[in-house]
Amino acid sequence: MDLILIPGFWLDGSSWRGVAPALERAGHRVRALTLPGLDPADVDRAGVRLRDHVAAVVAAVDEADGPVVLVGHSGGGAIAHAAADARPDRVARVVYVDAGPLGDGQPVNDQLPVVDGVIPLPDWSAFGEEDLRDLDEELRAAFRARAVPQPAAVARDPQVLTDARRYDVPATIIACEYPAAQLREWIDQGHPYVAELAAVRDVEYVDLPTGHWPQFTKPAELAQAILAAVDRR
Repeated sequence: MDLILIPGFWLDGSSWRGVAPALERAGHRVRALTLPGLDPADVDRAGVRLRDHVAAVVAAVDEADGPVVLVGHSGGGAIAHAAADARPDRVARVVYVDAGPLGDGQPVNDQLPVVDGVIPLPDWSAFGEEDLRDLDEELRAAFRARAVPQPAAVARDPQVLTDARRYDVPATIIACEYPAAQLREWIDQGHPYVAELAAVRDVEYVDLPTGHWPQFTKPAELAQAILAAVDRR
């Protein structure tokens, strides 16, 4: 199976290096993407839009030989969902890593502070305790050293979805910050945060208790959760 790994904000494809080898040893073809503007060598990030990130993932889907599984972390989950909307016949499953599908017209995150057209990684005080669980000082330092300013338009542009067949693409939610039971409760309550998730017809939930960056805090466990999701395809 072709697995396309989509990083969240501030991260490039190398952020999956603690996860990808286990997926490859299991026999999968793994492609960890560095999205436009997230290469540390990029100099023109401010002009990158959300559609550019979606187009990069769709191009990777088109380059695969057969069906693919998309794995999206954090904001990468919104991009994975848009790619599934664009290629619902090619995406076998979307695995959301502490993430979920983003509905049409919504921004990924329009609350983060912008500096000269980009969003630098904020101070740790901007994150909640649930975000930072298990992210010790060494991991925080390594994360900050590798962090790339996020193109602001990727966070603020509205999601564009057009094909209702996206709701037929099976999904796996790997719940880290908040347990799966909390997500189900929000769905039962009709919370707008999970409205798009509630519309997906085939969803499984997997609890992986840790903070918002399990690829750093629990990479082996994350790899096993992804492999289990692929096996249930």
